[in-house]
Amino acid sequence: MAGYAARTGPGWVQALGPATTTVLLRHGETALSGGQRFAGRGDIPLTATGREQAVAAAARLAARGGLDLIVTSPLARARQTAGAVAAATGLEPVVQDGWAEVDFGEWEGLSHAEAERDWPEQMAAWLSDPGAAPPGGESLTAASDRVLAALDSLLAGHRGATVLIVSHVTPMKILLRHALLAPPAALRRMYLGVASLCEISWYAGGVGVVRTLNDTAHLSPQEITG
Repeated sequence: MAGYAARTGPGWVQALGPATTTVLLRHGETALSGGQRFAGRGDIPLTATGREQAVAAAARLAARGGLDLIVTSPLARARQTAGAVAAATGLEPVVQDGWAEVDFGEWEGLSHAEAERDWPEQMAAWLSDPGAAPPGGESLTAASDRVLAALDSLLAGHRGATVLIVSHVTPMKILLRHALLAPPAALRRMYLGVASLCEISWYAGGVGVVRTLNDTAHLSPQEITG
């Protein structure tokens, strides 16, 4: 959009040239949000509150301006959220499979306590080893490979652009961890609420600068859920 200045980054990264900016938006609330339940590939829709959160995020992003592209996970909760942003900005979302949530396999819909009760050894392994997968599901290592491949493709095809990625908590954490050069354990040390925003600037050589994390200023206190 006209009038939006490209960000050049803090300090020494200015020497790396203009950034490609990824604005990350987690989908709005679903029936599994806030209950410590595994919500992966189950294609559940937004709740009424989730739709309100999506509209609030869309208004925030429209006021921000500067978006060149919207990409979204194929799952319904992300596509509904992206649709609200599309209505507010006039940009048509592009569905990309790489931004889907982790596949939690047989743990889908269960609480952490329920999964630990029925699969104690698998849960212990999953909590300690990013290469361990839920029964019938996807490991965090495999998910990271998938998400970072999607990032590489996006950065190669849209240099210097500002791209909104409408996704899920785990892919967003993977990008944040990658930008921060943090260890795998960092994935479990971040909190990202539903309909929250994060922003990362990417420079030449894959250098990432995290600008915002878990920004929910567009939500009312009643709308801030897990």
